[in-house]
Amino acid sequence: MRWLVGWSSTAAGAAGIGTAGAVGYDGETVHPVGSQLLWGDPDPLWAVGDWRPDEVRVVHADAQHRIAVLGICGATDEELRRGLFTARGGAVRHLTTWPGSYTAVVQAGRRITVCGDLAGARPVFHTPWAGGTAYATAALPLADLVEANLDFTHLAALLAAPDVPAALRDTTPYDGVRRIPPGHALVLRAGAREIAGYEPVASLAVAAPPADPDRAVDAVRDTLVEAVRTRLAAPRHVPDLDPGPVPGMGPAERRAARGMPVPGIGADLSGGPASGTLALLAAGLPGRPGTLLGHGTGAGERLLAVTFNDLAVTGREAELERAGALAANPRLHHVVVTGAEETLPYADLDGPLTDEPGPSLVVAARHRARLAAGSADHFTGHGARQVLDAHPARLADLLVDRRRRHLVRPVAALARADGSVLVPARVYGAARRLARTPYRAGLEVLAERLMRRRFDEPRGAVGASLAALAWARPGPAARWLTGEALAEVSVLLQAEADRSGTGAQRPGDYRARAALARHAADLRVLEQAAEIRSQRLHAPFLDNQVVRACRDLPEALRVQPGARAAILRTVLEGAGVTDLPPGWGAPSHASTTAAARAGLRAAADPLLDLFATPLLADAGLVEARVVRKAVRSAAAGEPLPLDGLADLISLELWLRRLLARRGTCWTGTPTRSRAVPSGIQPRRSALTPGA
Repeated sequence: MRWLVGWSSTAAGAAGIGTAGAVGYDGETVHPVGSQLLWGDPDPLWAVGDWRPDEVRVVHADAQHRIAVLGICGATDEELRRGLFTARGGAVRHLTTWPGSYTAVVQAGRRITVCGDLAGARPVFHTPWAGGTAYATAALPLADLVEANLDFTHLAALLAAPDVPAALRDTTPYDGVRRIPPGHALVLRAGAREIAGYEPVASLAVAAPPADPDRAVDAVRDTLVEAVRTRLAAPRHVPDLDPGPVPGMGPAERRAARGMPVPGIGADLSGGPASGTLALLAAGLPGRPGTLLGHGTGAGERLLAVTFNDLAVTGREAELERAGALAANPRLHHVVVTGAEETLPYADLDGPLTDEPGPSLVVAARHRARLAAGSADHFTGHGARQVLDAHPARLADLLVDRRRRHLVRPVAALARADGSVLVPARVYGAARRLARTPYRAGLEVLAERLMRRRFDEPRGAVGASLAALAWARPGPAARWLTGEALAEVSVLLQAEADRSGTGAQRPGDYRARAALARHAADLRVLEQAAEIRSQRLHAPFLDNQVVRACRDLPEALRVQPGARAAILRTVLEGAGVTDLPPGWGAPSHASTTAAARAGLRAAADPLLDLFATPLLADAGLVEARVVRKAVRSAAAGEPLPLDGLADLISLELWLRRLLARRGTCWTGTPTRSRAVPSGIQPRRSALTPGA
């Protein structure tokens, strides 16, 4: 896990700050464990963790003006210097327009500016401390610093309404530690903090001018190619040397057994359009995209393409065939990783503590098995669906803009899938109601549903689309929460609705941004839970510039059936790749659901033991018997929302790992200076004042 941390004090020398640290309880100097100091007092900044040398850059204009960029950034030092000069006047947005995925921190006198990203994959957190403000790109170090307890209201909202920003607000699982929203920057002036948005806000009074679809797709292609090229231009990294042979094991098996990635660059190749696009782009761009000569595979400069073949679940045969056809490219070296019951979801419930909880915790071991055969720099297609696909609520946006004719093809596709002639009228009616419903009313409807425990929704593709045609909806785990927890979230939503006013927003754009933020947060959890030493996962679809280009795609293009595959096919054709296998881009989700159900069935007994005395029950969020009954029912094949059970189980796992940890992220503090120092105190009611 890698993060940066710093603080801004109210005045130079205040709060006992000195020698790039603060005075602790017994007069010690407080600083992060395993850190490197980027600049010192009065507003110090550290980089913590196993950062590579090329991932940390600091450019100085003078003693009072400097910029630090941590991560993969395609800007040259001269471009960073020019960006620093521009930022001295208060401009921020240009700091987020360089290719790559990074965090930029600018110091101009006593003003500190920390830029978050658009997707939320590289968040920024802050908390009051020592009369000023401490900030970091991870929440747990700040929670340790201030000895924060758990925020039970946030945990309840995380289960009851995980896709609703109004429920989650800017809170974190740690009480008092806040996050800045995606698309914003944290500005600190001598300890005082301000949250500033850096993206222009479109007018909602009139419809946006129609965008040219061809130019928009060309922009996606250009930014995606530049994102991949930026990674290829970075220095190659060779993990720690192999300590020696093991009888009966080849080099690749030995590396995987020891958790060592292959030197060089590789990519996932699942057979889907997103990973296939990145693999073909990385293999086809000029340069040396693949493994290093003399290090392992003997594949020369061919790109290492990794495909996961689940032997325990069927249903992905067509995708595997497409992956094999793509791997026939002479610049790809194809490796197939097989997994049986030991790689099913829930099969391995042990793992490292992550910064925050997320449903990816229950499948981390499954991903780790694949990534162990990957490269030191590994491309993944995560985020493509969220930035390219149309959320069903975008149909209401088309009605707001008076573009009804563009609803014909998506509604016709739903009608064919359902086989009912009533589908067009139902979908159009739901989209029309959403287009005429204010944001405030949407929050009030959700608050009422939670209070009255109304969670039944229609099934099937049409049912899912109809349920998504709303400003907000309950999370899949909400049905298993206690009445007190649901009431607490309901009261919170009512208060947010009262503060929101009319809430003039486009419902489709609002829902799409919320879905992207949730996916990016869960991907961050997955990176930490499935981390392989010396490996970096790259998700170019979540880069700022790629997200911007995708947001400029016309909605009329985005809502058409098969739009994502068509856009990525055009991207590849523009890059010179035309020989794609038949069926490329066909959606396939059945195997994921089948794997989740098979894993739940195989791990039913350990999961029942996990919820014998759950911490979630001590927190007043669930009743143990209710969750145990749901696990038994789901394992028996009843049609329960499996993603809701994944949310519950992953949160329980995270709480247990958090309370079992020892030590702290800081030196110079007593052993009690860590997050949740007194553990979870059982609560009789989630609504009890001061609980």
